[in-house]
Amino acid sequence: MTPTPGAAHETVGTELERVVRRWQQLPLDHALSRVPVVRDLVQTLADGVADAEGRARVEVPDLGPAVLLEQLKVMVYDHQQAGLPTKELAARLTALRRSL
Repeated sequence: MTPTPGAAHETVGTELERVVRRWQQLPLDHALSRVPVVRDLVQTLADGVADAEGRARVEVPDLGPAVLLEQLKVMVYDHQQAGLPTKELAARLTALRRSL
């Protein structure tokens, strides 16, 4: 049985919440060591949205680790609004959470 688009979006939302909770639980030194991994996903999502919308790719500004998860939330929202594959996004978020 193929999941419905609503179910796929719900899965993304659940995984995003799990990533945020995990990030909040990390010791500061560990979180700082994982910043590049999170920033890479944020940039990858931003690039995918830009490509899907026919816009030039722009580097997501580095606003520091305190804002990084907010940037991830925005990119996840933009990714979904652009109609990009939700299943792949959920898998990327799961992989990110596991890497933290």
